[in-house]
Amino acid sequence: MPHLELERELVERGRDPVAGIDEAGRGPLAGPVTAAAVILPRGYSHDFLDDSKRVSPRRRDLLYEELTSDSRICWGIAFAEVGEIDELNILRATHAAMERAALALPVRPVFCLIDGLDVPGFPIDAKGVVKGDGISLSIAAASIIAKVKRDRRMQELAEEFPLYGFERHKGYGTKAHLEALREYGPCREHRRSFAPVAKLIQ
Repeated sequence: MPHLELERELVERGRDPVAGIDEAGRGPLAGPVTAAAVILPRGYSHDFLDDSKRVSPRRRDLLYEELTSDSRICWGIAFAEVGEIDELNILRATHAAMERAALALPVRPVFCLIDGLDVPGFPIDAKGVVKGDGISLSIAAASIIAKVKRDRRMQELAEEFPLYGFERHKGYGTKAHLEALREYGPCREHRRSFAPVAKLIQ
């Protein structure tokens, strides 16, 4: 289970507060990529908080409500929309969303732990933590918030674009989604720089 050892080591070296950052939605063919940043209070613990991919949708929702309603927890959220993804590429758009999420925190962090590899040019001292959402409790919290926020956005987009089934697959390239793309063509929320969508446009 994730823990606060990395955060504790940084705090002991005077790098306080420490934020954990994670994203959701790099792989889908449609919708935004979403990033969250979270600062947990010192000594925080939780028996069930884990990488969002290892948590059921129902538990994710419960954890999200718990995290975002706890006044001791600081959190920020940011989106990189489809136009930005197509213009910059998915990696740079993800980095931009992560930067905005960190800057959206109500308290500016001194150091950030970012899930994955280092992010070049990040405006706050930071380091990447590979598979950090299973190691760092603050990154795990960010993974929950980012995932739930993105899923809820996709639910909204499903109402606007009901032909594609966004409420079921959240924009990922499932068989049903690809069939809908072939039948109806891409909508405004499809990433035209991603190969399965680009092929249809061509």
